[in-house]
Amino acid sequence: MSHPLPNLIAESPAAGTVWLVTEAQCAAQVAADTDLASLCTLHDFAGQAGRLVLRTGQDGPEAWFGLGRSAGSVMALRALAERLPPGDWRIGGEAPWPQDRIALAFALGGYSFDRYKQVKARPGPRLVVGEAAPEALRIAGACALARTLINTPAADMGPAELEAAAQAVAEAHGATLSVVTGDDLLRENYPSVHAVGRAAAPARAPRMIEIQWGDPKAPVVALVGKGVTFDTGGLDLKPSAGMRWMKKDMGGAAHALALGQLIMGAGLPVRLVILVAAVENAVSGDAMRPGDVLNTRKGLTVEVGNTDAEGRLILSDALTRAGELFPVLTLDFATLTGAARVALGPDVPPFFTDDEALAADLAAAARETEDPIWRLPLWDAYDESLESDIADLKNDSDAWAQAGAVTAALFLRRFAPEGSWAHFDIFAWRSRKLPGRAFGGEAQALRAAFEMIRKRHGVPG
Repeated sequence: MSHPLPNLIAESPAAGTVWLVTEAQCAAQVAADTDLASLCTLHDFAGQAGRLVLRTGQDGPEAWFGLGRSAGSVMALRALAERLPPGDWRIGGEAPWPQDRIALAFALGGYSFDRYKQVKARPGPRLVVGEAAPEALRIAGACALARTLINTPAADMGPAELEAAAQAVAEAHGATLSVVTGDDLLRENYPSVHAVGRAAAPARAPRMIEIQWGDPKAPVVALVGKGVTFDTGGLDLKPSAGMRWMKKDMGGAAHALALGQLIMGAGLPVRLVILVAAVENAVSGDAMRPGDVLNTRKGLTVEVGNTDAEGRLILSDALTRAGELFPVLTLDFATLTGAARVALGPDVPPFFTDDEALAADLAAAARETEDPIWRLPLWDAYDESLESDIADLKNDSDAWAQAGAVTAALFLRRFAPEGSWAHFDIFAWRSRKLPGRAFGGEAQALRAAFEMIRKRHGVPG
């Protein structure tokens, strides 16, 4: 599976120069360079954020890229990968950010998804980044893996294809893969995964995917991903507008696999376990119904109030399995609720944890990597809204129309392993194209989570 990225190279003697300028720096340069002043006047360029002008200088091509009033986020340089013409380029002068962060921003900005296009994207520019190239490409490559899996239509990314993607990740790093499929899920005690996915069987049978890697004596880190490869809503059918982009409902699984790829690629001293519950939430005579009571791997029973709240059901079995391996850290990723988008919008995924140290570490890693996340509370007073009259709990809380992201996280907490656990309610999508930020699948919280894990386990970045 291809994950297009721009080229980052160590050196090029013929590279052009990119000057990163704030509005004040641009004004100072214009005052000292009449040719530049004429160019800037012609193109109405004054260092505005994201704007770019080109000229041929004495030492070769030059690009002037505006940072706005001040050098804010390095991620503004994602736009460079799209706006620079083909050729080799280097950053000139004293850049306001370290080379590795510049390289990563450039690499992220060069992603494209053209699997289904007859006219493929033309080769883009290359950035000279010295020794920063391999690390930046490794991180950007993991983000591209997640984005490509999410972007792939459900016809080509069902449970079997998601298994194949997991197998490719495992084989690339010498990890072991085990899969429980179809009715074997009942025999192996994954009843909720089976209940949600059975309507799409046998053609798109549900499955539980497990990857293990690393020293068995090392501390266990568990990554859990929601892998709903398409979500009709089940018998509580979504409207057409709500169903349009449900190919992305396996975004949590894509993130778990991509983060696992980063951990294994970095050789972190952990025992890594990746757990992906892969299903299609379909409509058939065998579909689960509102009012059904499901068993779970943990032994708790769940009344189905809404078949469109299926993600938490499959995650209940996956989180229970994670707990059986006694992890020191568990992270789950899921495109779980629209309520999270209402609360924080599409660009800032919430995370939930009762572990104050973990929350602080994640927040610090998010700031350092410029990968935004925001903590929302596991508000204990809302826990009673999950109570059912006929089962141990229900999957649609009494607070369904309010605090939906919180109550979904509280549901998952009933099944989470003991110890450090955090739940990420990601959107995994970009609804509009911006320079260096392609429409479609997006990696969220991935870089922050990796940085946190890397620092916790003593491997310097």
